[in-house]
Amino acid sequence: MFSYIISGVLILVISLYYYVTRTFNYWTSRNVAGPKPLPLFGNIMESALRKKNIALVMHKIYLDYPKEKLVGVYRMTTPCVLVRDLEVIKHVMIKDFDMFEDRGIEFSKEGYGANLFHSDGETWRALRNRFTPIFTSRKLKNMLYLMTDRGDKFVQGVEKIVKEQPEQAVLKHIQLYTIATISACAFGIDIDKLGKTLDSLYKLDEMALNTNFFSELDMMFPGILKHMTYTIYPALAREIFDGLIKNVITERNGKPSNRNDFIDLILALKEKGEIEASKINTDDKIKPLELTESVMAAQAFIFFLGGYETSSTTMTYMMYQLALNPDIQNKMIEEIDEVLERCNGDVTYETLNELTYMEKVFDETLRMYPIVDPLQRNAKNDYKVPGTDVVIKKGQTVLVSPRSLHYDEQYYPEPHKFDPERFSPEAVGERHSCAYIPFGVGPRNCIGMRFAKVQSRVCLLKFFSKFRVEATKQTPKVIEYDPRRTTVSPVGGIPLNIIRRK
Repeated sequence: MFSYIISGVLILVISLYYYVTRTFNYWTSRNVAGPKPLPLFGNIMESALRKKNIALVMHKIYLDYPKEKLVGVYRMTTPCVLVRDLEVIKHVMIKDFDMFEDRGIEFSKEGYGANLFHSDGETWRALRNRFTPIFTSRKLKNMLYLMTDRGDKFVQGVEKIVKEQPEQAVLKHIQLYTIATISACAFGIDIDKLGKTLDSLYKLDEMALNTNFFSELDMMFPGILKHMTYTIYPALAREIFDGLIKNVITERNGKPSNRNDFIDLILALKEKGEIEASKINTDDKIKPLELTESVMAAQAFIFFLGGYETSSTTMTYMMYQLALNPDIQNKMIEEIDEVLERCNGDVTYETLNELTYMEKVFDETLRMYPIVDPLQRNAKNDYKVPGTDVVIKKGQTVLVSPRSLHYDEQYYPEPHKFDPERFSPEAVGERHSCAYIPFGVGPRNCIGMRFAKVQSRVCLLKFFSKFRVEATKQTPKVIEYDPRRTTVSPVGGIPLNIIRRK
C-alpha cells in the first residue's frame, strides 16, 4: 500500500512539474535569446514573491541582452517578448498599431472594465473617440481655475505643518493636492465635503494598484479571469464612484452646469450623442457607445486612479531630485519668480507654458522615474517582427520597458545623473521618438498626459514660489521601490525638509 502512495505522489509531482514547465522551450525552439525560466515563476519570481518591483525585474533582463532586438521572457508560465529595439517599438506602438491595439489585460470588461485604460477593441475606440476632446488645451484652460484654487489651499496647508515640523514625507501631502484637484475637476466636489469618502479613496488606491494573486493566476492560465468573470476593480470602487456620479448628475439635473469640470464635459457629450474626433484610421468604424451612468462612473474612476497616483508620485520624485541638486532647484525657482513677476502673479495657461525650465526638470524626472512599467500590447494576429525571423503569435503579449530605454547609455549618457538639459529642443530633436516614453507612445498613449502636466505645473509653481526643499539625514541616497505596487512607487514617502523661502 505504501509503495502505491509513493508512486502516486511521484506521478503527481512529475505531472505538476511538467505542467508548470510545459512552455519553457518556447523561445529556445524559435532561436530567441532570453533568461532561463524557473518552474512555475518563469522569469518574474522576485516580482511574484513581492521582493522586487516588476519594473526592476524587466530592467535587469533588458541589461543582460544588450545585442538583442527581442528577448524571450516568461511571466509565470506565459511566453512574452520584451522589445529592446526602438524601431521595433515604433512598429508595435505606432506603425502597426492596428495589430497591437489591446493591452492584453485579461479580465471581465463589463461594468468598470469598460474604462478607457483597460477596454479593448471597439469599446476602446468608441471611448477614445468620445473622450479625447475632453483633454484639449481649451478644455484644460477652463479647468485651470479649479487647479489654482486647490494649489493655493495646498500651500496654505504646507505652511501650517512646516511651522511645527519642517521634515515631512512629501508624498502624502502632494497626494492630498492631487485628490483635491481631481475631486474638483472630475466630480465637481470640494475635498472638504468628501468626509469619510476621502479615507475610502486612499484605501481604494492601495487596493487597486497593489499586486494580487489574480494577476499571477492569469499569467499561469491566460484568459482564466474572463471565465471567472473576475474584475480587478474592488467593490469599494463601485460603491464610491457610482454614488458620486449619481449624486452629481442629480444635483445638475442631468445637464452641464457652469463649472467646466469633467462631469460637465461628459454630460455635454451625453447630450450631444456624437462628437467629432479624429479616428485612428480613416476607414475605422466607431461603434456607438451609450454614455450610461455606469460608463461615466468607470471613466471617472480611471481618471482618479491615473491622475492621482502618477502625478503625486512624479512630483515627489521631482522634489527629491531638486533637494539633491540645489543648483537646479535655484534655477527653476528663478524662472518661477521671473514669470510670476512678469505676469503680475496671475497664473494662466499661458503662464504655465512660459515655465520652460520647469518643463525640462519635469521631463527629466519622468525619464528617471517612469511610473508605469512595463507597457504591454497584445498581438491581434500572427505578426512577423520587421528585420527579424521572429513571429509573434496571435494573443501573445509584447512588453516595452520605459525605464530600460531611459537608462540606456546609447540614448542617455550618464543615465543616473539628473540633467534637465537632456530635454533642450536640440537634444530632443536628435533622439529617436521612442527613446522617451513615460506616457506611452502612439494612439494608445496616456490620454490624460496634458491634464497630468498642467495639474503638476500648478502645484509646483505654487509650492516653489513659497518654499524650497532640502535633503535630511533620513532622505534616502537610493530610492527603494515598493515591490507590492503595479506602479513604480517609493517606499516611505521620501522625507525632505520643507523650508520657507525668505
